[in-house]
Amino acid sequence: MVTDVKTKVDSSRSARLGTQPIASLLAEYALPAIMATVASSLYNIVDRIFIGNGVGPYAIAGLSIAMPIMNLTTAFGSMLGVGSSTLVSIRLGQKRRDEAQQVLGTTLLLNILVGLAVCICGLIWLEPILRLFGASEQVLPYAKEFMQVILIANVFNHNFLGFNAVMRATGYPRKAMLSTFITVLVNLVLAPIFIFVFDWGIRGAALATAGAQVTGFVWVMMHFCDKRHSIRFEWRYIRLKLKVIGDVISIGSSNFLMHACTCLMVIILNNSLAHYGGAEGDMAIAAYGICNSVVMLFLMVVIGLNQGMQPIVGYNFGAKLNSRMMQAYKLTLLVATAVTTAGFLIGELFPRGIVSLFTNDETLIRLSTTCLRTILISFPVVGFQMVTTTFFQSVGKAAWSIFLSLSRQLIFLIPGLIILPRIFGFSGVWAALPTGDILASILTAIVIALKIKKFVEAPEAKDLRN
Repeated sequence: MVTDVKTKVDSSRSARLGTQPIASLLAEYALPAIMATVASSLYNIVDRIFIGNGVGPYAIAGLSIAMPIMNLTTAFGSMLGVGSSTLVSIRLGQKRRDEAQQVLGTTLLLNILVGLAVCICGLIWLEPILRLFGASEQVLPYAKEFMQVILIANVFNHNFLGFNAVMRATGYPRKAMLSTFITVLVNLVLAPIFIFVFDWGIRGAALATAGAQVTGFVWVMMHFCDKRHSIRFEWRYIRLKLKVIGDVISIGSSNFLMHACTCLMVIILNNSLAHYGGAEGDMAIAAYGICNSVVMLFLMVVIGLNQGMQPIVGYNFGAKLNSRMMQAYKLTLLVATAVTTAGFLIGELFPRGIVSLFTNDETLIRLSTTCLRTILISFPVVGFQMVTTTFFQSVGKAAWSIFLSLSRQLIFLIPGLIILPRIFGFSGVWAALPTGDILASILTAIVIALKIKKFVEAPEAKDLRN
């Protein structure tokens, strides 16, 4: 009886996505996600500060090499998480709870298999991968020590990322936020102890991150093993279904391909910095790592907004409440643009003060200041591109989402990294970054302008509030 009551409560949580005012829903779903993603980003900043001051500037360069590889490994988990959470949202909007349960069970097995495969392959070919990403002999030991630990803990992180997204999509945004807060707290407590007290260097930072990932894994598993929840693990659904696997990967692949292209971009970027930076090549790579962590602080707010928008748009799309779906998209777009514009102003006005938090090395400060000011030039339009890409993903339009996700890196940025440095030298490497953002945003504006009429004029179901 208690289980039945709890199931009805969970179902009503999802149904609210089709009835409550969009602004209050976006606040309810996005604010916890923003707090969680910003907390995670702040940890990355603090972690770099710990490493920069406790280990040294070459350790920051090693972390800059390792982070995109770490992001690529977690991209598999994010792909499955985004795909499954979007699919669950749509199925709940269609009142097909059993199919939502099947998505959950299939995702569990898929996460385990993919996580183990990434771990094994990564450990076998770690050193050549690091060299491919631009690691010099001076930087390689730091990057290798960090990634060995991260790869071992990869399967736990896969499941944490994937099911935390599903938790948010099934009506528990605050609990999903708390998941990230717990992992950040564990990380922040362990990192200074491992780095400064135990003197474990960059390996200590990696162990702190791994410990946080295992903690997050245990937390989300406890949630979905709770029989009181309507969407939970059930033995009859824990099996691989090819149709579900295809749908999950199709929807989530834009997220993964975006990470994969980012990694390809970082390979070219790091090698360009090493080549055109000359004797300062390693420091230039470290400078980009510092600036990227600062930029990600603002982008994480937009990512949090997108995470809050996704279940709202997905549910209302499934329920054919198109006006509510579009209202959620437009409101998210407005807030995201305000956030990236604020980031642009802060970064342009106070670049030296910001980068000086990470290091007292004057060469690294100089390079980081130039980098930050350059890459933020295009920042006001970045929010629009990110939100629109997530919108297409949220309504299951995987092809358009993939195309827009790839456009920045594959179509514009990578060619820019190849062409502009040949013309402008070292400064051309930095200039390629905002150029890619601006061109990708123009392309996104053209696509949404061509497709928006289809969503606005589609047949609409009766408003559930009536």
